[in-house]
Amino acid sequence: MPYINVKTNVKVSPEKEEAIKKGLGLAITAIPGKSEGWLMVGVEDEFKLYFRGTDEPAAMVEVSIYGNASSNALTTLTSHITGLLFDNLGISTDRIYVSYMSTQDWGWNGSNF
Repeated sequence: MPYINVKTNVKVSPEKEEAIKKGLGLAITAIPGKSEGWLMVGVEDEFKLYFRGTDEPAAMVEVSIYGNASSNALTTLTSHITGLLFDNLGISTDRIYVSYMSTQDWGWNGSNF
């Protein structure tokens, strides 16, 4: 039950959005037990976002997961996410933050896991 939300100040075309969604579907498998089958993705483009005092291309990526993941898995996922945004949107990897939140409570279909 992962959720990945990408906020960027870059305009994202429908084709690039689809490529990012598909890429995140593959990337989430860096965390054992996670798959695109349960992944929810949000893309917020043209978001007012400033980093290091400028509005040069940047992104803030929030990853929420049910349960826990190892540091190694999260490092791998960060690498995939930053590479994906560089390849598709040209955002330098040093202008991308990725934050992680894990929880033991996740609601779906009128109940909790």
